[in-house]
Amino acid sequence: IMRNIFTQIIKVAAADSTVLICGERGTGKELIASSIYQHSSRREKPFVKINCVAIPEGLLESELFGHEKGAFTGAIEQKKVKFEIAEGGTVFLDEIGDMPLDTQAKLLRVLQEREFERVGGIKSIKVNVRFIAATNKNLQDLIKQGNFREDLYFRLNVFPIYIPALRDRKEDIILLANHFLKSLGPQATISNATLQKIISYSWPGNVRELKNVLEHACILTDDDVIEPKHLPPSM
Repeated sequence: IMRNIFTQIIKVAAADSTVLICGERGTGKELIASSIYQHSSRREKPFVKINCVAIPEGLLESELFGHEKGAFTGAIEQKKVKFEIAEGGTVFLDEIGDMPLDTQAKLLRVLQEREFERVGGIKSIKVNVRFIAATNKNLQDLIKQGNFREDLYFRLNVFPIYIPALRDRKEDIILLANHFLKSLGPQATISNATLQKIISYSWPGNVRELKNVLEHACILTDDDVIEPKHLPPSM
């Protein structure tokens, strides 16, 4: 499964198409976006990450589109937009499914026309950026609920990449576990009993949870062998 995804990354990186990465939390969507950027012709230009759920709704529009001096109370100077900072590079819109509808409409124009206006401004500003978006939500369900614009979905969904949950690619668990153990420092190993638990566990937090569990176990083990007793109580 992952070998196919790696092939998709290399192919779409060479193009300039908009990419929509879908998958549960912790599956590595940001790593996929970074890999596309690093293998693209825009890799020497900025890679600007915008988390649509981390920025308060009232500030997201200003962060994306900037504002002119005096556009609202507290706007004491002109604010440059993320799109301007990313000129020539790539914009990564994480958690796009949490973007408010009003902001979605303005983003749609940027995707269609490659231009925008600052909040309180009248001058259109051209931008030359590539867009990569990611979500852990089912956007088609959000469209049916009236919480996501269908026209924006089709603009984003030019080249979709779906990352399966870790429980659906158990063949990757041992490879990932060995990779994380090497990066954690001491050469800890996993006992057969622990390995069985790791493979049979459902991993609701996916790859991120696996890494955290192994780090937790490495701290507790004394003889460099991770046993079931070293795993978190949740397992």
